Amino acid sequence: MPANQLFTAFSHVRLWIFDLDNTLYPPEARLFDQIEARMTEWVSKALGLAHADADRLRRDYWARYGTTLAGLMAEHGVEPHAYLDEVHAISLEHLEPDPSLRRAIADLPGRRIVHTNGSARHAERVLEARGLSGIFDAVYGVEHAGFRPKPEPAAFAEVLARDGGRAEEAAIFEDDARNLAAPHAMGMRTVHVAPLPQPAPHIHHHTDDLPGFLASLTPARAESASEGARP
Repeated sequence: MPANQLFTAFSHVRLWIFDLDNTLYPPEARLFDQIEARMTEWVSKALGLAHADADRLRRDYWARYGTTLAGLMAEHGVEPHAYLDEVHAISLEHLEPDPSLRRAIADLPGRRIVHTNGSARHAERVLEARGLSGIFDAVYGVEHAGFRPKPEPAAFAEVLARDGGRAEEAAIFEDDARNLAAPHAMGMRTVHVAPLPQPAPHIHHHTDDLPGFLASLTPARAESASEGARP
């Protein structure tokens, strides 16, 4: 879609909602490999399971409940805070600042927020490592949604209520396509951020270049594209 058409499609947006993991940093950083390994280790120790059984249970809870934590809370009454601290105690040495992404986000009109299924503290560490601190108006972890995870509609509704936003004026950027279904139904503009597209009725746009996509949504870039198309 040409930049001027993209600008028009997002011209109503006043709230920009960004997922964190594999969205505000490239999947090649493989941070979630570390998190998943720590999740499996935690499940193994807490429930007394062999490593392979713990890994299968982790994956099953993620598929059925949205996050492993949600499954652990529902099935085992796990206290979430210590779990979140433990599984997010990872190395961020593979992350690098991204000045182009910082500029593109900072130039967006309206409020800019992060909504992650991880903890807010994890998000703040990642944002700092990516050079993105200070450009978001709020950072919401799973704790701010009452530990209800995406893709549950209640998770998005809680964050919207906390932030005072309206779904009809929001756009959301996510690497997990299933997490865009509820926002689409609520009236948000949805963007799948991933190496490969996964066409679906609840996905309005796909990009594998988040800085470039966001830059096309600013008035100056849209005007430049429009002028370039004139004969």
